[in-house]
Amino acid sequence: MMSESKIRAIDLFCGAGGSSYGATQAGVEMVAGFDVWDLAIKAYQTNFPKAKVYQDDLRKLSTDKIKMIKSEIGNVDLILASPECTNHSRAKGAAEKDEASRETAFEVIRFANEFKPPWLIIENVVEMQSWNRYNELLEMLWDLKYYVRKVILNSKNFGVPQSRQRLFLLCSLSGNTSGQITNLDGPKPVSTIIDDTGKYSSSLLRKDGRAENTILSANRAINELGSDLPFLLIYYSSGRRGNGGWQKVSDPLGTITTVDRFAYVFPENKNHRMRMLQPEELKLAMGYKSDYKLDVIDGITRRDRIKLMGNGVCPPVMEAIIRSMITNG
Repeated sequence: MMSESKIRAIDLFCGAGGSSYGATQAGVEMVAGFDVWDLAIKAYQTNFPKAKVYQDDLRKLSTDKIKMIKSEIGNVDLILASPECTNHSRAKGAAEKDEASRETAFEVIRFANEFKPPWLIIENVVEMQSWNRYNELLEMLWDLKYYVRKVILNSKNFGVPQSRQRLFLLCSLSGNTSGQITNLDGPKPVSTIIDDTGKYSSSLLRKDGRAENTILSANRAINELGSDLPFLLIYYSSGRRGNGGWQKVSDPLGTITTVDRFAYVFPENKNHRMRMLQPEELKLAMGYKSDYKLDVIDGITRRDRIKLMGNGVCPPVMEAIIRSMITNG
């Protein structure tokens, strides 16, 4: 077992740093984050000020450049990586998939080949397994002498007030990847992250111009719950018809995506009011703590903050994975 104080890690396709945040909670030192999006880099730099940041398209980095980066940051014990997932996700629907985007997963192989860390964790949507080059990716990992364990985990089982199922490939040079991945916190309702202080402005549910489908979904919720309980409306969901376009606040939130899709509806003076969930609430629903800074980044908009959260990894899940690998590695 390696001492936690000696574990150094880098985060490829780091986004806002969900994996890195979870890693630091497990005692890991993050030494670098990589992403092509300038706002993701700003978010990462704000929250991990001791880490180096590299704003690059990893596909355009030469082998010599990767070697130079290694000389700058030194050896690492762990690579975290969340390659582009949009073109694997079912949320993409019937739209044509961008193969070049999916192939960003192979950039992880290039970094692993150069750094040769004892551990490597790749995160993506579950649908990545149906990609026609998924097995090729696994074979490349095995060729680098990594033992690979596939796990599918849902954030709601790790104390996160959100249902978010993801694929994790746990790779170890030692072969010890079979440890139990656990978290002492059980499922949490989304109500635990909703701010009911009146801080955020709202409007009447039944106002002129409100979309008919929104009212129909709200009516379904009110018919089931009664008129005295709050609930959430769900927009832009392929499963919206199946669940009636709403959910209870006593359940974990549905999966956060890169678009504004959850509206909070609550009773007030025999009427109902509604507002969209705010980025700070979504941050908590991802499993970040209050110390993560999302609202102090220069040039960032509300839409950007939602996109950063929707592209992310739930920190408590990554924390539990890393603790398991440390214990067994």
